[in-house]
Amino acid sequence: MYESPLVLWRDAAVKNFLILTRERERERERERERERRERERERERERREREREREEREERERERERERERRDRERERRDRERERERE
Repeated sequence: MYESPLVLWRDAAVKNFLILTRERERERERERERERRERERERERERREREREREEREERERERERERERRDRERERRDRERERERE
């Protein structure tokens, strides 16, 4: 069967349009996936940062507690020495 050049041109244009449309949709999907991964990495980075800050706060608190205990022991030691000196 003979197809006129105009019909062949139209069919080729429709086919190219569909191919390009699918390719653009795939590209948009890749971009959405890239953005999703980027957001996920950012959330993970923020989570690690919060965890690190929490650990640092806990360590500072432990250090303060150790220092408090050390001062208490030192004070008790001095008190005992004074008590002995008075005797």
